[in-house]
Amino acid sequence: MPVLSVTDYKAPFLLRNRHLLTIFPTLFRKLRPVRYTRERISTPDQDFLDLDFSYTGSRRLVIILHGLEGNSHRQYVTGMVHIFNEGGYDTVSMNFRGCSGESNKALRFYHSGETGDLHTVTGYVTASGKYDQIHFVGFSLGGNVMLKYLGEQGSNIAPVLRSAVAISVPCDLKDSSKELEKKHNFIYMRRFIRSLGEKLAVKAKQYPGLISLEDFSSIRNFKQFDDRYTAPMHGFRDAEEYWAKCSSKQYLENIHIPALLINAQDDPFLGAGSFPYREAGNNPHFYLETPETGGHVGFVTFPDKYYWSERRAFCFIEAHP
Repeated sequence: MPVLSVTDYKAPFLLRNRHLLTIFPTLFRKLRPVRYTRERISTPDQDFLDLDFSYTGSRRLVIILHGLEGNSHRQYVTGMVHIFNEGGYDTVSMNFRGCSGESNKALRFYHSGETGDLHTVTGYVTASGKYDQIHFVGFSLGGNVMLKYLGEQGSNIAPVLRSAVAISVPCDLKDSSKELEKKHNFIYMRRFIRSLGEKLAVKAKQYPGLISLEDFSSIRNFKQFDDRYTAPMHGFRDAEEYWAKCSSKQYLENIHIPALLINAQDDPFLGAGSFPYREAGNNPHFYLETPETGGHVGFVTFPDKYYWSERRAFCFIEAHP
C-alpha cells in the first residue's frame, strides 16, 4: 500500500475507446467560463508568470497546473476550478511561461521538469498570508512538474502545503515519448509539434539569430524536438539527459504529503514506466489509482456535470485538510 486496487470509475458504454475518451472532452464538453482575476508576478530571472485566480473568499487554495500546450482556459482546468469553487476553495490556475497568451521574455520556455516557477508561485501565495491550507492539482506535464517538486521538497515542504492530486501523468518521460511516437498517436504528436513550433517562431523574432527554424517541418517526434530545442535551451546535453533528470518517477518515494496519482491503464500517452506501483508501495504518502479506462485527461462521466476525475480530486483533497 497505498496502491489503490479498487476504483469506481467506469467509462460510458459508447466511449470505451481510449482515443474517444481523450478527444471527447476537448471537442464536446461545454463549461461556463471562469471569471478569473489575473495577477502577473515576476520571476527571479526577471521574467513573468500569469496567474489566474478564482476567488470565493476562502482560506483554502488549490493551485492548478495545466498540461503541455495548455492554459488556464482549457476545459479540464475550468472543470476543476468550478468543483473546488463550489466546494469552498479559492483556486489559482498557473499558466506556464508562454502559455498565457503572451510570449515570455527570456530565451526559454517551460518544460516537464521546471519546478522553479512552481516554487515561485507557491512562495507567492504562501507569503500573501491569505491561506491556511494550500493544495495542488496537476494534469499531464503539469502533474509531472508538481510531483517532481513535491519530491524535491521532501520533508522540508512548507506546513501550509497539505495534499496533491496528479492526473494522467507521464512519470517516465522517455517511456511516454516513445509511446507517443506510435502510429495510433500520430494526431496528438502532430498537434503538439505544430503548437510548439508556433511558439518557437514568436521566440525567434524576439531573439534574432539565436533560434533556427530551418527544416522544422522534418521534426516528427519529441526526441527530435527535445534534442534540437528543449535540451539546449534549458541546459541539458540532449533529450536523453532531459528525460532522465526531469521524470518525476525517481522523486515519488520522497514525497511527504498525501499525493494521489490517477493514471488510466488505457491512456494512449503512457507506457509501463508511468505506472509506479513499486514507488507507491514504498511510500505511505503516495497513492496510485489506475482505472482500466479513462484515456488521457478524460474520465468522462454522464450525466453528471463534473467528471469522475474532478470529484475524485475534490474528495481526496477534502480528506486531507
